[in-house]
Amino acid sequence: MVDFGFFDDWHPAPGRIIAWTPAQQSRAAMLAAPAHLSPPSLQQEEYLRATLRTVDAGVRGSRLCMIVFDMPGQADLPAMGRTVTRFLRRHDTFGSWFTHEPDGSVVRRVIDPDMVEVTQTDHGCFNGGADIRAHVQATVPNALHWECFGFGVIQREESFTVYAAIDHLHTDGVAQALTCTDLLMLYGSELSGHAAELPAAGSHLAYCVRERHFNDRLRARSPKVRLWLDLLRRNGGDMPALPVDLGADTGAAYRRGAQITLPLFDEAAAARFERVCTESGGRFLSGLFAALALAELEFEDRAMYFALTPVNTRNSVDESASIGWYTNLVPIAFDVAADDRFATLVAKADRAADAVKDLTHVSPHRVVQLAAGEPGIRIGPGWAATMVSYVDVRKIPGVEMFDAIHGGMFANSAAPGAVYAWVNRFPDVTTLSLLFPDTPEARTSIERYVKALLSTITAVTAETADSNGSAR
Repeated sequence: MVDFGFFDDWHPAPGRIIAWTPAQQSRAAMLAAPAHLSPPSLQQEEYLRATLRTVDAGVRGSRLCMIVFDMPGQADLPAMGRTVTRFLRRHDTFGSWFTHEPDGSVVRRVIDPDMVEVTQTDHGCFNGGADIRAHVQATVPNALHWECFGFGVIQREESFTVYAAIDHLHTDGVAQALTCTDLLMLYGSELSGHAAELPAAGSHLAYCVRERHFNDRLRARSPKVRLWLDLLRRNGGDMPALPVDLGADTGAAYRRGAQITLPLFDEAAAARFERVCTESGGRFLSGLFAALALAELEFEDRAMYFALTPVNTRNSVDESASIGWYTNLVPIAFDVAADDRFATLVAKADRAADAVKDLTHVSPHRVVQLAAGEPGIRIGPGWAATMVSYVDVRKIPGVEMFDAIHGGMFANSAAPGAVYAWVNRFPDVTTLSLLFPDTPEARTSIERYVKALLSTITAVTAETADSNGSAR
């Protein structure tokens, strides 16, 4: 099974770490690089500003994403070094560094791909998984640095683990899977001497230009922006927030993320849950939103469920092969009436998900810019919001390969400022991972929230099964 989770869920066996990071001459070239016309995406810009704000809190304010996989035998270190170099040159996002200028702007600086070189470092043997986890995180700086990505192998007698730890600034969920396949193909090419059969990779810089051009044309009166603003007004003028006490934002504890991962249901229960969703006019995802809405009612009598969910913004064949941050957040919102049941909420959630497809490329950060001065809107820069992500791991292309190489995707618990939820459906179990501020109040609230959610899901799956486990 593909492993998903946080760094603490990664349990590597002891071994010798050999790592590759940008060479000193490449770093010097980047420091001298001129400003580039291609801007950061709106999401990248706000992410970089948030990272800068959290530097003084003593915590990593940016999200580190990592893929790992195992291979037999001893690693060919020169071949792996060339593999990493080819990978970084293949995807133009890695040739970019962003600086915060005195006028408050965030500027991209770019070097030519041929100037990207890596250097190899032998860090010696590590005897425990905790030490390896700490080392990987400590050796990859945050998104304010160009070299916010690192690669390595953990060598053992008969096998080795490959890891690629990349700041979220340059990657997303799809890109993590692509990173794994790219590294495998490029390493195989280096060993065999044959060309790697990889599709052409699109330009993330070109995507950022397109995203900016699309959003710059939007105005407060644009229909897609009006839809966003109407939802914000119905939510008191703000982004969605889980109706629980997360504690006060008074220091590092709030800004340091805490996380939990737990099973929601086994596959038999997941199949029953999905059957109910289908019979109710929806799908598995809309059923999750319905269950989350019912769980929130345990804390507050709300007339509307409201959350954000990530969507993939790649829209061409070459972008489908490109590493970069190609996601946006879209709103999922639907009415919740006093007499609503799970089945009625599933249908509402499904309609809500369909209704926002036209918002795929509308950045909420642009919406907030346009909302300045709008009546009934009180949201400002630096906002955080409830986020719910769902991935059906069973449908990831090449998932069987990931199983065979013990592939995994992990991330650190970067300062969230809100509650983020990831639901991942595996062949045998569906899991829930939650990231939230590391405060006593938040831990207590999340414990109650999880109990309410599990109670809702258990009731749905139990009511649909007879003594033989079939749906009624």
